[in-house]
Amino acid sequence: MSEKPKTHQQSLKIPKPILITAKITEAISPKLAMKFAAKLFTSPIKHKLPKREIGMDKNSLQQNVFIQNLGKEIVVYNYGSSDKKILLVHGWSGRGTQLVKIADEMLKLGYSTLSFDAPAHGKSSGKISNMAEFIVSILELEKKFGPFEYAIGHSLGGMSILNAIKRGLNVKKAVIIGSGDIVEDIMDDFIEKLGMNIAISKKMKASFEKKIKEPMDNFSAYRAAKEVTIPVLVIHDKEDEDVPVKAAYHIRKNLKDGELVITEGLGHRKILGDTKVIKKIIEFLN
Repeated sequence: MSEKPKTHQQSLKIPKPILITAKITEAISPKLAMKFAAKLFTSPIKHKLPKREIGMDKNSLQQNVFIQNLGKEIVVYNYGSSDKKILLVHGWSGRGTQLVKIADEMLKLGYSTLSFDAPAHGKSSGKISNMAEFIVSILELEKKFGPFEYAIGHSLGGMSILNAIKRGLNVKKAVIIGSGDIVEDIMDDFIEKLGMNIAISKKMKASFEKKIKEPMDNFSAYRAAKEVTIPVLVIHDKEDEDVPVKAAYHIRKNLKDGELVITEGLGHRKILGDTKVIKKIIEFLN
């Protein structure tokens, strides 16, 4: 735990045609480049359902739920039949069955889980989304299906849970795995990966802030962490190439009641199915 956090680059592989388009639009017009980058930044990729998630997909009760504040419909997964419910939140370009290994263990402990495909993710309709829509969805699902005992989130899902708790989500404990932290850092990293000038990130940030009428930093995980009083378990891998491990240290530093677990060799996604990680989650929740 005492080791200094290393900074890792994201593993995001951007297709060459997109990199070329980014360079061309930047050469033509910074404004055009910003719009191009913003569209990419808010467009999740829908992946094919992996074999390991088929069981949860088949055995969960699925329904379309309209989120009034967004004017969008999302797919919700009720997994198990217990009245004691745990909310699971996937990350960017993820889906409601992504935390299947954790969900299966929660069922064995006598819980049921509720998860969802965020707008424009998985089976939910649409092409564009953002973290604000994750947060609104969480709060609406609590009204419709809550209360939840605990909340467990991966990556952007972890950030969204902390922000939802800040905005009223009522759970006894939370677990965040591979969570991002500072929104501006995430945007800067994305722009660098596109091979664009960092100034484009600043323009994109200003554009988003104009739309939402509040600073983007309000959605940073460390900011939300300062207002979270319940126990939170922060899990992150040293070799996470999507989100640098320094995010976990910074979030933990700002939590009133936090526990930090740093793993090795699991990266950003394998961590979700690791036996030792799941055992640690169970110990924490119990």
